[in-house]
Amino acid sequence: MRSIIRVENLGKQYRIGGRRASYSTLRDSIAETLRAPFGWLRRNGNYEDNTIWALKDVSFDVAPGEIVGVIGRNGAGKSTLLKILSRITEPTTGQVDLYGRVGSLLEVGTGFHHELTGRENVYLSGAILGMKREEIDRKFDEIVSFADMEEFVDTPVKFYSSGMYMRLAFSIAAHLDPEVLIVDEVLAVGDAVFQKKCLGKLEEVGARGRTVLFVSHNVPMVLRLCSRVLLMEKGKLVEDGAPQDVTRHYLRSEVGSPAERIWSDPQDAPGDSVARLHAVRVIDEQRSVGHTIDIRKPVLLEIEYWNLQSKVRPTAVFHVLNEDGARLFATNEFNNTAWRERPLKPGLVRATCRIPGNFLAEGIFSVLAAVVTYNPDVIHAIELDAVSFQIVDQSDGDGVRGNTGGKWPGLIRPMLEWEVDYSGEGLENKTAGVIG
Repeated sequence: MRSIIRVENLGKQYRIGGRRASYSTLRDSIAETLRAPFGWLRRNGNYEDNTIWALKDVSFDVAPGEIVGVIGRNGAGKSTLLKILSRITEPTTGQVDLYGRVGSLLEVGTGFHHELTGRENVYLSGAILGMKREEIDRKFDEIVSFADMEEFVDTPVKFYSSGMYMRLAFSIAAHLDPEVLIVDEVLAVGDAVFQKKCLGKLEEVGARGRTVLFVSHNVPMVLRLCSRVLLMEKGKLVEDGAPQDVTRHYLRSEVGSPAERIWSDPQDAPGDSVARLHAVRVIDEQRSVGHTIDIRKPVLLEIEYWNLQSKVRPTAVFHVLNEDGARLFATNEFNNTAWRERPLKPGLVRATCRIPGNFLAEGIFSVLAAVVTYNPDVIHAIELDAVSFQIVDQSDGDGVRGNTGGKWPGLIRPMLEWEVDYSGEGLENKTAGVIG
């Protein structure tokens, strides 16, 4: 099958810190002429203008119907790549072969004329995409309805909020049936209900054989939507593959700690003469090390430590923190009362803490691991950022959100029991006294 997008050795260079040319005097012109034979000096050393490569030697192919995510830190080159693919900017090196009509949504309101109404901008954007008026007429009501903009479609867009901009712009780009739809981090503007509609629309576009390139910092959304992910770092494509594998690489580099830490040499491990750490890991129900865990599944935190004596009774401790540094909870192995009463001899201890599914919220978490004794309180071994893991909410209708898309608020996300009663007249009789 022929690729619908082919990128070969793509590069984009920008000049930074260059000085704008100023008017020169006759004396300056004469001096410049005298220096001309030595102009090569100005192209070397400290005289050269500073430049930066936003993209460097990027190559990949995209097949028709693929939904491809593009992730990476700020400044990695993601937006530059999409601007070149959208023909907004020209590459410095390499080439792009792109077949078919392209619909781009690179930032909120791109391509809108502020003095025109929403209705007029629908026709303007359609014309820019190469659509005939008859085709826009046929899809106009669907575009406006999807964006929930019927009441404001004849209002100039300069009076729109950022959310209204985004809803209408996304609806135009998605409904005008491009062969390639390019979306850059715009879904973060919408509310949870509209995000759900957008995700459904992108999936529908892909199911019809259209191609989607989707840039986002929202890793859970990328995992839900994309069948393939590109990871950009410092202007280069460093990984291209399955979403779970690529996002795991990305999150490890972002968070700075893996899902497993092992200290093979006790002398180099955190600890003292009482206890030393040997290993800390995040594992799933199959006891496989897992950096990414489905929100419905339990997370198991495992610690191995060397107990080096028999005078005091140490205990393992975990603190779990979210990506904002908030300490969600602390727990220790003394929660197991049978283990707490058991005498401890020198040797290797392995303890596992089970965090149930549907408890933690979606996001990235880090784990502090320690071995301590109480009364008096003494820390014998501690690793502040021992391991990290990510909770991903891939539930569809069977989670706390039901059919609502987007991130759910709160530091934790328990699946709590609810009791609901509706028995018609009988219930009305029960509550009549309260209502009256």
